[in-house]
Order: sequence, then C-alpha cells, then structure tokens
Amino acid sequence: MMLQPLPSVQVLDVLCPMHVQVSATGHITHCGPTLRKLRPQGAWEGERLLEVFRVLRPRGVQHMSEFEDVTGKRLHLELRDAPRTTLKGVITKDAEQTGYILNTAFGISFLDAVRDFELSGADFAPTDPTVEMLYLVEAKSAAMDASRKLNVKLESAKKAAEKQAVTDGLTGLLNRRAMDDRLQLFIASATPFALMHVDLDFFKSVNDTLGHAAGDHVLLNVARIFRELTRDNDVVGRVGGDEFVLLLPGTAPQEELSRVGRRIINALEVPVNFKGDACRISGSIGTVISDSNSPPDADQMQDDADVALYASKHAGRGCQTFYHPDLRLAETAGTAPVSAR
Repeated sequence: MMLQPLPSVQVLDVLCPMHVQVSATGHITHCGPTLRKLRPQGAWEGERLLEVFRVLRPRGVQHMSEFEDVTGKRLHLELRDAPRTTLKGVITKDAEQTGYILNTAFGISFLDAVRDFELSGADFAPTDPTVEMLYLVEAKSAAMDASRKLNVKLESAKKAAEKQAVTDGLTGLLNRRAMDDRLQLFIASATPFALMHVDLDFFKSVNDTLGHAAGDHVLLNVARIFRELTRDNDVVGRVGGDEFVLLLPGTAPQEELSRVGRRIINALEVPVNFKGDACRISGSIGTVISDSNSPPDADQMQDDADVALYASKHAGRGCQTFYHPDLRLAETAGTAPVSAR
C-alpha cells in the first residue's frame, strides 16, 4: 500500500509550525499554527509581510525585493503588534521560485514567549531544541517548586521545634530553660527589673482530690491570669509543676510591685469550676529587685527570691514578701523555713 504524500502546506505546519508563506507581491498566503498564536486577533493571510514584521537585522530591508540579498541568511525580526515579540528567522524561495517561505523561531527568548502566549511542547516541531529546553525548564520548575515546599516544611518544623524547646507544653508559657536565658539577658542589659517567684498554694490538694485533669485545668487558668495581669514586655514562665517566675523590667517602686502581687493573688484565689467542682488555690510570692544585688547574679537572685517565697509560706500563704538580708538571719534562727534551693 502506497502512502499519499501530504500537501506541502501540511508538511510545513508539522515541521515548521512558525513559518509563513509569502507571494511574489509580498503578501502572506499561509501562516503556521504556532506563529498564528502570536497574533490571535490579527489577520495573517492577505497582510503584507513587512507590515506584520519589522526586520531589525540586517538593517535596510524594507522592501520584498531586498530579501533577494538575504536569502538563506540569519534574520532578526520583530512583530509590529504588541507585545513586540522578537524572533530569529531565515527566508528562502519557495519550490516554484515565485514566492518565499520565512521560517522563524524564538531563540533565547523562548521562555518569555511561552509565558506570554501560553505555548507548550505541542506548539513546536518534535525535533526543535525548544521542546527539550521546555522539558528541562519544566523539570527545573518542578524541582524548584518541590524544593521550596520542602524548605517551607523544614522551616516550619524548625520553628516548631525551637518553640517547643523553650515552651511549657501545657500552658504555652516559657519553660525553665527559656526563663534562665531571659534572666541572663536581663542582667546583661543592665536594665533594672524585678523577679517574682510564685508558688501555688493548695494546688496539691486539687490534684489529690479531683485528679490531674482538674490540676491541668487550674494551671491553664493560672497562665491566663498571668497573661492578663502582666505587660507586653514582662516575661512569664512555668519553671516547675506549680511554680512560676515573672520578670518585670523597669524601676517600679516597691509599692507598685506590691499592688501587682496583690492583683495576682486575688485573681488566683477566685475559685475555678471544673465539672461542677470548685478548685480553690492561692499563691505565695517572693520578690527580689535587681538593685539589691550589685552587680546582679542570676543564681543569687533566684535564691533570694526563694528565701522571700518561703517567708510568704511561713507567714500563712497568700501573700508577697520582698527579699531582705534579714530573712536569711530568720532562717538561721529557725523562725522561717529553710530555702528549698
């Protein structure tokens, strides 16, 4: 069975989808399917070639007769319609030697053209190197997209891990490690601040009588109280089961710090409902001001705050005590409990 040859126009459309056929008068008689997409609203057939294209190089080609001198040579063209796409091309006489065939390509600007005219590999001849470059670009884009997504996931995981490393899992407050770091930063900044060590009173009885779920509920409420009663630049952390530390920057007088402590204690003493049961706690506070240590020392400040805290416990709980060296003398004399630190 003999196959019938395709008409020359169909052959060129497959092999050279960006070609135009031009009559001896310079009018376009046919346009390849891909080139047609570059001017979808404009007519091709019947237009004069040099009214559709501008020849950039070689210079001086302004009439069809001048194509005789550039037949078979590399041309640089530009579509006159917007967007003014630049093309590479070569022109030759047709089989009848009466007209011309101009074949064009995008050259290195093919990516812009593919984007501007929504082209794909199907718009190019299978042997066109542009097809392989498109595959490479698509593969690179897919790899870069996958890499970006992976980097986003890794960055999110990193941030989550960093946050988890410094955050108390239950309350969302800073943990002991983070509070130790913040305390060192406060000291290094040479900014006056107060350190409050808060220990919950009667919290163990809540756990013992109502269970740990009730205890967790109470701790979440305590964290809420601290957030509501502290300033944006204050730092709050949970450093033990029912122990909390507050770092309060600034030079507030002792009277103001006393009011802050009293507001916290009052809020803690409001009963918390858990499944119909009232959870009742209070809070004892030991406070030390950085000015009392010159220069401040982290371990010493925490130990002083503990001494003041246990003085509050010894005084009956539900109160705040400011550190003073006399408290250590009272410990030595046996009139106050020995610090647990």
